[in-house]
Amino acid sequence: MASNSNKQLFQAEPELMANSITVLKKRYLRKKESGQIESPKDLFIRVAKNIAEAELKFDSNADIDSIADVFYTQMASLKFLPNSPTLMNAGNALQQLSACFVLPVEDSLEGIFEAVKYTALIHKSGGGTGFSFSRLRPKDDSVKTTKGVSSGPVSFMSVFDAATETIKQGGMRRGANMGILRIDHPDIMEFIYAKQDKTKLTNFNLSVGITEEFMKSVKNGTDYDLLTPRDHKKISSKNAKEVFNEMVRLAWEGGDPGIIFLDRINSANPTPAEGEMESTNPCGEQPLLPYESCNLGSINLVKFVKNGKIDWDDLRHTCRVAVRFLDNVIEMNNYPIKQIDEMTKKNRKIGLGIMGWADMLIILNIPYNSDKAISLAEEVMKFIRDEGRKMSVELAEQRGNFPGFDKSIYPDLGFKAMRNATITTIAPTGTISIIAGASSGIEPYFALAYYRNVMDNNKLPEVNPYFLEKAHEGKFYSESLMNKLAEAGNAHDLTEVPENIRKLFVTSHEIEPVWHVKMQAAFQKYTDNAVSKTVNFQNSATIEDVEKAYMLAYDLGCKGITIYRDGSRLGQVLNIGSVKEEKQEKTVPAKPKERPAVLIGKTIEKNTGCGKMYITINQDIDGKVFEVFTSIGKAGGCAQSQAEAIGRLISLNLRSGVEPEFIIRQLKGISCHTPHGFGSQRILSCADAVGKALEEAINNPLNVQVVRNDSITVDSLLEDIDKKAGKKVMSNGACQECGAPVEYIEGCLTCQSCGYSKCS
Repeated sequence: MASNSNKQLFQAEPELMANSITVLKKRYLRKKESGQIESPKDLFIRVAKNIAEAELKFDSNADIDSIADVFYTQMASLKFLPNSPTLMNAGNALQQLSACFVLPVEDSLEGIFEAVKYTALIHKSGGGTGFSFSRLRPKDDSVKTTKGVSSGPVSFMSVFDAATETIKQGGMRRGANMGILRIDHPDIMEFIYAKQDKTKLTNFNLSVGITEEFMKSVKNGTDYDLLTPRDHKKISSKNAKEVFNEMVRLAWEGGDPGIIFLDRINSANPTPAEGEMESTNPCGEQPLLPYESCNLGSINLVKFVKNGKIDWDDLRHTCRVAVRFLDNVIEMNNYPIKQIDEMTKKNRKIGLGIMGWADMLIILNIPYNSDKAISLAEEVMKFIRDEGRKMSVELAEQRGNFPGFDKSIYPDLGFKAMRNATITTIAPTGTISIIAGASSGIEPYFALAYYRNVMDNNKLPEVNPYFLEKAHEGKFYSESLMNKLAEAGNAHDLTEVPENIRKLFVTSHEIEPVWHVKMQAAFQKYTDNAVSKTVNFQNSATIEDVEKAYMLAYDLGCKGITIYRDGSRLGQVLNIGSVKEEKQEKTVPAKPKERPAVLIGKTIEKNTGCGKMYITINQDIDGKVFEVFTSIGKAGGCAQSQAEAIGRLISLNLRSGVEPEFIIRQLKGISCHTPHGFGSQRILSCADAVGKALEEAINNPLNVQVVRNDSITVDSLLEDIDKKAGKKVMSNGACQECGAPVEYIEGCLTCQSCGYSKCS
């Protein structure tokens, strides 16, 4: 091994902000043999050295120290970062470096539970998994070996969900799954409705696998065929438009299911001889063959804007280094099972993407929702794809083609060699964008400012640095304005801000959905794999608005689409059974009981997705539960106000004669977008926490007598509560760790402040 010992290596210091260091400390930095915790610089050196070792497999005289220094410089300068498993595990005992996996689910009990076992191993190692359940026979189909009938794909999905629930990924990342069912599967309607009950399949994102035939039938308003998975024979038919409408309605209602255009994905399959692509990873950006994995990395675009222009030469250099790095990861990876090792090395897929897109647009003074932004998206992504492919060709000439390479697949490219079957993928980036101090993936800004909780319950506005810079340059900065911005989250109605600045700093919910879809399609045009993008809708959006976005995504060439209507996952859908049951309950008295001046109770602490909740439950002289008060630690704003409202309504119901059991039945099981905990300790929402605390209280009542004294009216009680409650504003939910806002991206909530994520 050659080494350039005279060269000073790893000299650059990481260019990290305070939030970046916080995230690294919480989730990435490891303990050294000496017992000390590594520094961020140590982390980047560890990863760079480990990935550079792959060079020795191709050149025994490689100067791996110098190559490691090149890798280190790209990471330390935050121009390029690999996916989280690589940052966490490279150079450590686990050495599992991939984020994306797809496993087959065969139509047998043995095949199903083998997939469950492999899922557990992948989640333990820090990866996410995708599955197609389309091979499984439909519900009530015959099973010859047992003389029984099948329970269908959806029932088996709950087995995978339960397995995921019990495993924390490597102690650092929670498990996440993608579940896909073909539109022509006989159980498709059950699959579409599978997450209407928000307590079910909480570890799954769901997408319907759409075919070209189905989309043609939707547009023509005709029927399409449902086929048996075994022999693809027609067993019935459905009206395509009616099925499509139900998919749209359910997505409008709660975000699931999304859609994946399966035929479109397979038409771009670079290795059709190796099989058909059935599924993607959990966020949808990485279609893979069964047993394939892929490692991802992202370029921070903001680092390549200099003097108001893009430095294309510097970007080219980073593209080349990143492709070499990601190809090396394939060699250094410790794969969870043998089949994944073999299939991954056969096709050697990598996924080079971007982050900081919204930041780049701001620096270049280009609004996100503009034709100029769409054109630049195509230009930037085409450049990255082309330069990445050139580097892959060079690596193939040095190291050999990927084994599944077929030059006839690339007739328009004229490639005689290719090291990697795919080069580009656009992932949501999540925590690595916080490490880089960049906006997430290709998403617009979620908010321009928010309040950060500091010591002594004080709040300080955390303002987008680019907006802050513009405010000082334009001389419209004021503390009052920054507080208004933190309250609102955007500058839409702030007349103190010049109109051109308001148009430039447009946020995700201000942008019309059509621009979200156009942006996704622009990047997809030059992306080998797929694009992770959430099409955001305001809460007031209609079902028809969602339908238009779905059709536009199909017409513009997207490989799939995920939508999220603001606040849509916070509600609980009633079912007919519960309504009928409630009609049989006794009539509630019109007047609540008067409240004694003194009651005795206890306070129960529950950990929720919004932070610690304190539930105080008081009982009357007869030992019956009489009232409930709730408070949430740091969250404030929307979370606290809703918790307070729950307590008020429960108290009025209790004092009006409603039995606690009926209230518990309504509260337990309500699920929101930020569940917390595992197994029997899992809290699905704040309402679920209150229901469980109330159940604990009535099962273990206090044995204390209460003295009845002067009464307090309902109005005065509520007035007293108002006085004690703080009036804080937080419109989009709160991080359970620091209280800052969270952003919903591709099934995962990410904190704007500390980097907490539902999926990592």
